[in-house]
Amino acid sequence: YFPLPVGRQIELRGNGLLVRMTVLDEIETVAGVDTRVVEEYEAADGMVIEISRNYFVQAQDGTVCYFGEEVDIYDENGEVTSHAGAWRAGGGNVPGIFMPSSPQVGQAFHQEIAPEVAEDQAKVVAIGEVTEVPAGTFEDTVTMLDRNPLDGSEDTKVYARDVGLIVDEA
Repeated sequence: YFPLPVGRQIELRGNGLLVRMTVLDEIETVAGVDTRVVEEYEAADGMVIEISRNYFVQAQDGTVCYFGEEVDIYDENGEVTSHAGAWRAGGGNVPGIFMPSSPQVGQAFHQEIAPEVAEDQAKVVAIGEVTEVPAGTFEDTVTMLDRNPLDGSEDTKVYARDVGLIVDEA
């Protein structure tokens, strides 16, 4: 539900927002592990608001593990103003699970384990539902409720088999 082939690009659009995720042909070693780099570009009304480089590894069983991210947050002038939320596994931070190999309803896990910096959690709330988006209709999806305990925010995300993220409520 979260494939990482080099060159894969997913775009989500809505309400003036654009999120573009691109699997780069780059490897970054994090905590001694070679990870695949996924760039996430976010813009509002055509102006960049955040660019992050995320580090993922797919384990032999298919589980996708999350090893951290570099974050650049931009102001209205296009200047980087913050790196809030940036973290890497190692030195007290632990890789999280981004997508289990065989998600099950009720399954819960930590996606980010960087105390006081990034502590996102996810819970599988539905499997196998049909989801229709502008790009098409997807019959085999996983719906997750993501929660950030640091700020109390929640977000629903839907992933389609062999495609990846197709809905990001936030």
